[in-house]
Amino acid sequence: MEIHKEINKDYIHHQKFLFTDVLKEVVFGIEDGMVSTLGSITGIAIGSNNQAIVILAGVVIISVESISMGIGSYLSNRSQEEMEERKIKEEKEELEQFPEEEKEELHQMYLKDGWSKNLATQMSEEVSKNKELMLKEMIMRELKISGDQESVSTKGGFYMFFAYVLGGVIPLFAYFILPIKNAIPLSITITLIGLFALGMSTTKFTKQPLIKSGLRVLALGGVALIAGLVAGIFLGQ
Repeated sequence: MEIHKEINKDYIHHQKFLFTDVLKEVVFGIEDGMVSTLGSITGIAIGSNNQAIVILAGVVIISVESISMGIGSYLSNRSQEEMEERKIKEEKEELEQFPEEEKEELHQMYLKDGWSKNLATQMSEEVSKNKELMLKEMIMRELKISGDQESVSTKGGFYMFFAYVLGGVIPLFAYFILPIKNAIPLSITITLIGLFALGMSTTKFTKQPLIKSGLRVLALGGVALIAGLVAGIFLGQ
């Protein structure tokens, strides 16, 4: 018997986006790129009053920080993946060494999930007959790891790098088109707009209210923005 159902194409799990698995890297990279770059170049602009120095410093800051953030993202994600790989290896060894204990452990997890005792017993007995299925169940239920999850360490690193560059260019752009005294307020303004727009853009994936999401990123990013500005201005004097 075939079952047909209408697929709601608005549901995100029915859609294919390029970076849903690295969304946190994209948001983090853009936000940090805007905030940290703005704080640095504002301080340099006030202290030097030299447009060429501000632009050069901004390019250097964005270059160094984007590479550092990209590498940091790769290393952190890869470390997490290696830890999960170790857990899976250890679980596989336990299944070989203590099959009955692991079967009882799975049985208890089924009971905890709400299955009846008879059905939980039947399910654990059936699953334990298949080593691959047993390992898959233990990975998912005990380790809380998605066994078929693809590695995102390399992809995450690249997206973090490009996201930071994109975020960093936003506050620096004003200094390419205006003199310093006019570029400073414009740089701050477009960065605030950028933070709000970043929050709004996430609603494509979260389906949260546009204004609420925009204000949340603006408010939280604004706190870091103010701290960066104060530090930059203080050090620039």
